[in-house]
Amino acid sequence: MNIVSVCQFPKFWVYILYCVNDSFYTGYTTHLNRRYQAHVQGVAAKYTRSYPPVYLAQSWPIYGEKHDAMRIERFIKKLDKGQKQTVIADPLKLEKMYNGL
Repeated sequence: MNIVSVCQFPKFWVYILYCVNDSFYTGYTTHLNRRYQAHVQGVAAKYTRSYPPVYLAQSWPIYGEKHDAMRIERFIKKLDKGQKQTVIADPLKLEKMYNGL
């Protein structure tokens, strides 16, 4: 996972939303702000239509390809709630956890 890059815009973003039911929703996108607004408006995903986001809890720029973003998204989705809270509080821990596999 390449989180830090100089002179380059991320191709994708992986993000975690904190939702009204005290849960986390994880996704990936090419346009973070536009996707977040779609979640808020209830048109992005069935889950966030039922449980709207309260705020964007954390996001990571992905400089690789789509499959990289999808793998990281899947990795985060498999984390338990406590582990998700850890990577939200300290975003660099995600890279350590992911690369430690």
